[in-house]
Amino acid sequence: MNYITHIEKINDLFVEDERLSPWHVSLYYALFHLWNHAKFPEYVSISRFEMMKASKIGSVNTYLKCLKELDKFGYLKYEPSRNPQKGSLVYLFIFDTTSELAKNYEDTSTDTTSEPRVRPYINNIKHTKQLKQPKTNKGENEKLRFSPPKSEEIESFFLEQESTDSEAHKFFNYFESNGWLVGGKSKMKNWKAAARNWIINSRKWNSSEAPQSGNLHTNQNKDYSVPL
Repeated sequence: MNYITHIEKINDLFVEDERLSPWHVSLYYALFHLWNHAKFPEYVSISRFEMMKASKIGSVNTYLKCLKELDKFGYLKYEPSRNPQKGSLVYLFIFDTTSELAKNYEDTSTDTTSEPRVRPYINNIKHTKQLKQPKTNKGENEKLRFSPPKSEEIESFFLEQESTDSEAHKFFNYFESNGWLVGGKSKMKNWKAAARNWIINSRKWNSSEAPQSGNLHTNQNKDYSVPL
């Protein structure tokens, strides 16, 4: 059975059928899900508790009414069970009318009944194997792991950024001593990014600590007799 064709046909019927309520539709799809999960057998045994939970129907009377009316309207066949230890049976009709489906069933052209015939499902769907998760390359994982740089690498990088050897040594000594932790807590992931921040901050610190030379920018010819 073509799953999509069946659902599309059912949706078309539901849209045009003014007798149906949201509870009919909800219950049908709960039954269809059970039927699909069981690989579309000839019939399914149902539990009232499970079906009410799946269809979100809170009233037993509403549940039974909708189930009987779905049977009456020709969407399924309902056989209630008189045994409390045995579930009721529901036969769901196949609404897939594709030419591919017709090859799987006997010819029913001589059938003059108006009610859809309940036919056993012949599974002609080719089940594909589950896609295996791609194996991770050990080499790629190793590249993602952080490895502390050498002092020479840091020194070369600092010079490229127009910084000094002194700042490069400070950077290396600081992070080498704390285990290459950012903020003293998190493992470092990109030492070059941390080095750029270090250089930016060092320039700020150096500029703020540099002594200011020269006279203050004041007007030497100011007349102090003029009131402020």
